[in-house]
Amino acid sequence: MKRLKCVLLLMLLMVAMTAMAQKTAVRAQHKVEKSETIFGIARKYDITIEELINANPVMKEQGYELKKGDTINIPYPKGQEPKGGNTPSTNTAKPITTQVTGKKEVKVGVMLPLHDNDGDGKRMVEYYRGLLLGVDRVKKDGITVDMHAWNVPIDADITQTLKEKDAADCDIIIGPLYTKMVKPLADFCQANDIMMVIPFSISGNDVENYSNIFQVYQAPADFDQQTIKNFIQWFNNYHVVIIDCEDEKSGKAEFMKKLRAELDNYALHYSLTSLKTAEKNFAKAFSLSQQNVVVINTEHSPSLNSTLAKLNTLTQKNADIHVSLFGYKEWLMYTKVYLDYYFKYDAYIPTYFYYNENSADTKWVERNYFKWFETTMSDTALPRFALTGFDHACFFIGGFCQFGKDFNGGKGQMTYKPVQSPMKFKKAGKGHKNTNFMFVHYKNDRTIESVNY
Repeated sequence: MKRLKCVLLLMLLMVAMTAMAQKTAVRAQHKVEKSETIFGIARKYDITIEELINANPVMKEQGYELKKGDTINIPYPKGQEPKGGNTPSTNTAKPITTQVTGKKEVKVGVMLPLHDNDGDGKRMVEYYRGLLLGVDRVKKDGITVDMHAWNVPIDADITQTLKEKDAADCDIIIGPLYTKMVKPLADFCQANDIMMVIPFSISGNDVENYSNIFQVYQAPADFDQQTIKNFIQWFNNYHVVIIDCEDEKSGKAEFMKKLRAELDNYALHYSLTSLKTAEKNFAKAFSLSQQNVVVINTEHSPSLNSTLAKLNTLTQKNADIHVSLFGYKEWLMYTKVYLDYYFKYDAYIPTYFYYNENSADTKWVERNYFKWFETTMSDTALPRFALTGFDHACFFIGGFCQFGKDFNGGKGQMTYKPVQSPMKFKKAGKGHKNTNFMFVHYKNDRTIESVNY
């Protein structure tokens, strides 16, 4: 059976075929509005992303970006084309409901603590709800998903769960949450040729020994290593200013030690100062001829608040000093409080996710979450668990659907534009580790960009 291309967003490596557009019946032309995405437009008209891209071959070109003001063709859903052929309209048509064709079937198992007894269970229930929304989304691209879920709490014997009917028939199993369950589940998945997705924090390195494991979770040491590598690359022409906040509870001491060692290794000059340093001496730590990038040695908001106050005084009295601020992913939790300062100080925040509450795609998922489950998503954690589940369902089911057993989740197989949690996998021993990394950049012009690596 021909592999169905599903949930496609970035088909950057394919050659544009104008002839396909000539054969595609166009029912309307759509003028792109600010913040719209290919994913969102396809959903609006109830067509697949593949159908939208085939009607607009330019989208297949390397480096294509959808821009406000672009006019794009909206095709008829497959099977609903008019007999008269290509009949474009200058008005935006109402979405047409398509039938799920079920041309591709994927069997998905979920083995997580799905209960209401503690925080783990409540978080995983929300994640699972996001998975269900993602499954419903990929069904619009003609995929039939047979989904089974098992409650696997911390005290469960997962080997008993693996004896359950339908477990061995899965194409993908998402889980477990607990490290002690990884090896027995990995052995089971390897024996039955099942893709195993470890979505959250675990210890150990079983991924190195199993070719079918996809480990989404990034260990802090791995993420710090990526952060430092990309910091050196991005800020090598900046003057680095490291501010000691004297925060005894900071979790960034090891990161700062490694960052300073790497700056020394590349012979990149940096200045050291403190929040307690007097104004005159504090100003001497900054360059008048280079853009400065400030790094503080804590992730906590009180120290960030004190740093911003110190920088305000500095820049008000020294107009020739220009500052960028380098932060931590924990700072994304403080965005509502410090957003104006992030813009003012050209802040860069290293992260592997980005929750954009103003995104049309985010709003769509949140709206449907409320519609389905009659409650809002929890806002006490970032990344949002339901959005993570939605992204995981679309990414892994879509990838398996297109590439089958050859799916590796790498850069050349990006089939889906995430709502919140991008993924990019690389080989780690026999298995696959997520190495996605980005800087969220809050620019002085009050726009936000994602610098992806």
